Amino acid sequence: MPIIQRTTRRLPIGAEPISDGVHFRIWAPGHDRISIVFQPDHPLPPVDLDREPEGYFSGFSADAAPGMTYWVDLEDGGEQLPDPASRFQPKGPRGPSQIIDAGQFEWHDSEWSGVSAAGQVLYEMHIGTFTRAGNWDAARAELAELAEFGITVVELMPVAEFPGQFGWSYDGANLFAPSHLYGPPDAFRRFVDEAHRLGIGVILDVVYNHLGSVGAQLIAPFAEGYFSRRHKNEWGRAINFDDVDSGPVREFFVTNLRHWIGEYHLDGVRIDATQAFDDDSPRHILLELARAARAAAEHRQILVVGESEPQRAALLQPADRGGCELDALWSDDFHHAAMVRLTGRSEAYFTDYEGSAEEFVAAAKWGFLYQGQRYSWQKRARGTPALDVRPERFVHYLQNHDQVANAPRGLRIHELTSPGRLRAMTALWLLMPQTPLLLQGQEFAASTPFLYFNDCSPDAAAAVAAGRAKFLSQFRSYALTLIQEILRDPVDRASFESCKLDFSERETHAATYALHRDLLHLRRDLAHHDPTRLAAAALGPDALILRYYPFDMTTRLLVVNFGRDLRRDFIPQPLVAPPAGARWRILWSSEDPRYGGNGTPELDTPDGWRIPGEAAVMLAPVPVASD
Repeated sequence: MPIIQRTTRRLPIGAEPISDGVHFRIWAPGHDRISIVFQPDHPLPPVDLDREPEGYFSGFSADAAPGMTYWVDLEDGGEQLPDPASRFQPKGPRGPSQIIDAGQFEWHDSEWSGVSAAGQVLYEMHIGTFTRAGNWDAARAELAELAEFGITVVELMPVAEFPGQFGWSYDGANLFAPSHLYGPPDAFRRFVDEAHRLGIGVILDVVYNHLGSVGAQLIAPFAEGYFSRRHKNEWGRAINFDDVDSGPVREFFVTNLRHWIGEYHLDGVRIDATQAFDDDSPRHILLELARAARAAAEHRQILVVGESEPQRAALLQPADRGGCELDALWSDDFHHAAMVRLTGRSEAYFTDYEGSAEEFVAAAKWGFLYQGQRYSWQKRARGTPALDVRPERFVHYLQNHDQVANAPRGLRIHELTSPGRLRAMTALWLLMPQTPLLLQGQEFAASTPFLYFNDCSPDAAAAVAAGRAKFLSQFRSYALTLIQEILRDPVDRASFESCKLDFSERETHAATYALHRDLLHLRRDLAHHDPTRLAAAALGPDALILRYYPFDMTTRLLVVNFGRDLRRDFIPQPLVAPPAGARWRILWSSEDPRYGGNGTPELDTPDGWRIPGEAAVMLAPVPVASD
């Protein structure tokens, strides 16, 4: 396909093909001379960039073209470095940058309207381990199966270029360049294009609160102003969003977000660790990012999700109420309560949870469990009020990359609890009105772990291993010596390879796969019910019910029991009563033999209710025959 020429630039930094050549623009205050030096396989003369106000340099080459590689030469510093806004690094983060023309790709998604928070099922994916091949093309081949299964949005773990041959990419080095390990940029675009054809949205996890050590080394020579002198960050040097020179820094990260959405047609982002964004400026950078994402999407709807360990629900509010206009937030509360119920362990950051029925009732109705109360583990209040937040704006999960990898052996939840209890919890989780997120392989009880892996330098490896052991030492049920013995080495390639999914387990673990698939289809059938009018109640410490509005013949009643068989001759709880002129019948049961269960007897018997232990049952009303 011929190059699609443009006469104006889409983005303010980086190398961008325009009419009859390529335009370059770089921020490097403090330097006097900067030039673009092309690689020997493209013997073009260097391009001296002209200095602009605020420390920018720009220039144009009529001979440069997409596919060529180049260095940025800081002539007064004697260094040749990759472009901070490089669109691709074919030889890794320390190699030369490549000119990429996003306009060459032929998209087929002009009718795609994007995604919103309501009605979604998220699927967290790490491209390097999702398939054996570990690349975009192999992942694209699995999208049709995900669509049929019931996934509506793929949430990609970070894909920005990172050092080494494997990693999570939360230590990004070249934030505009998708990792060369997964394939060229157009392979990423083909993945997104195919997802849209199948009705699946794609959002990307982005890390803007710090850079990895290599990324910091590569960008610091251009400008120390990228880094804050006022704030600290536990993962690296804090980003300068509110001090001298913060304007171009903010532009860098806002442009990065616009680039992912505009050049890759992404449907939004998940912003990592929002609590680590220190910004005292009048308009918080998170608000600016959220608005930039929507502007870049043009006619498409966008989903902007945040991770907020302190559970700051204010991030969801509009700007005139002090918010940052995010669409949804990850919620650790549900996960922590579920883990206590499933494993019986209440330690470390699970200390303030009981796994009680009352907690799950509260989570179903209000999202966050902690909305300003004291949190003993941190010895301070946790969360902010969120009673008026719609349920789909909370993202609930039983597994995610952090929580699975935080276990010493990266074990998945099905290896830590009983089958019946997990089936019941899975039903509750997927039929709650909050937005569910699955971790890749969870849907078929993958036998592969999900570990922390990072192909870093030997010096960094020792620090990483020590840090992991120290973090896990908060779990007192694991002796420190045991942790050191069983903790997988993050820099060992075998750790990475062991995490790659085996899709044959969709068949060998067919019962689990069917359970998740059927629940997602049942969830879709509940879509017409008003999630804001969900009613819920505990039937003791181990059992609870969810009643779906309206309370007519379309209503549904979910009964969940995590404990032993429960016999109730009377239940003074009106939510248990069927609609007038009806009785309850079993619509679905986690004890169905297809899922590995033992079958479910009638719950509502002439002698009272008999609720099976470690089971979930969905009831629907049927008319009672008149005499």
